[in-house]
Amino acid sequence: MALAPVPRPEHHVRATDLLEQIGNTPLIRLDRICEDLPGIEIYAKAEFFNPGGSVKDRAAYAMILDGERSGKLTKDKIILDSTSGNTGIAYAMIAAYKGYRVKLCVPGNASPERKNILHAYGAEVVLTDPAEGSDGAIRRVREIYKEDPDLYFYPDQYNNPANWLAHYNGTAIEILYQTDGRVTHFVACMGTSGTFMGTSRRLKQEVPGVQVISAQPSTGFHGLEGLKHMPTAIVPGIYNTDLADDNIWIETEDAYAMVRRLARDEALLVGISSGANLVAATEIGRRLVERGESGVIVTILADSAYKYLSEPFWHD
Repeated sequence: MALAPVPRPEHHVRATDLLEQIGNTPLIRLDRICEDLPGIEIYAKAEFFNPGGSVKDRAAYAMILDGERSGKLTKDKIILDSTSGNTGIAYAMIAAYKGYRVKLCVPGNASPERKNILHAYGAEVVLTDPAEGSDGAIRRVREIYKEDPDLYFYPDQYNNPANWLAHYNGTAIEILYQTDGRVTHFVACMGTSGTFMGTSRRLKQEVPGVQVISAQPSTGFHGLEGLKHMPTAIVPGIYNTDLADDNIWIETEDAYAMVRRLARDEALLVGISSGANLVAATEIGRRLVERGESGVIVTILADSAYKYLSEPFWHD
């Protein structure tokens, strides 16, 4: 008896390469977050749809491709970098797919979930002093690389132009398309600053009058994992102090509260930096309302909450 033909799904998607799934993430409208902000639309790029679970897939893939094209990354080299977690996870995921080895310097206070994911992908993890945060991991990775530079491919995400170019050529173009060019404000917190730098540069080039606003922890001692307080941190080489039209300082507790609110009001389980981004976005919205202006504000949901569910703030 002949078999019946396989039905074609209504929205047919062919099999594809895993790494082809990096980028083209959804832009989600957050209606409840701006219920008390008349005339304001807030949208967020859901970067946890990337295969490695975060916005850092974009930069990590771009830096690895750049290393391959330049000949600096070969199968006999170990990919080496410092990371607060997400870029490291992206490196480890891509390396597992492509057959590379990975060694990562990670602050000891990175969430247990992040450490477990890195180990699951087979990455070698060097834990650094938690009190020194991402800067301590940067110092340690530089020491390791200096000891044997021929053994490693060191992308150096804080100083690699391929980092911000991934967003200039990808994230920003997607935002323009998904908002039909209506975006009036873009805001994002900074770690390496790559997401903010690349996206902002392209938006400014394409949209006359668009405002780009950076966000940072309010002090050097904060609980916003992966983010930098630039006045007290090792400043990334790709960071340009003149690009942002304004900066918003974020309190740790406000970001935690926003993460909880996003879960309960918008059904979005997101990470701590995503909460910080939405704190900044709603602050921009309030300022616009006070001036009697409208706006289309776009920000980034950098990753999901699944790497942070062990954090106690969920129970507050």
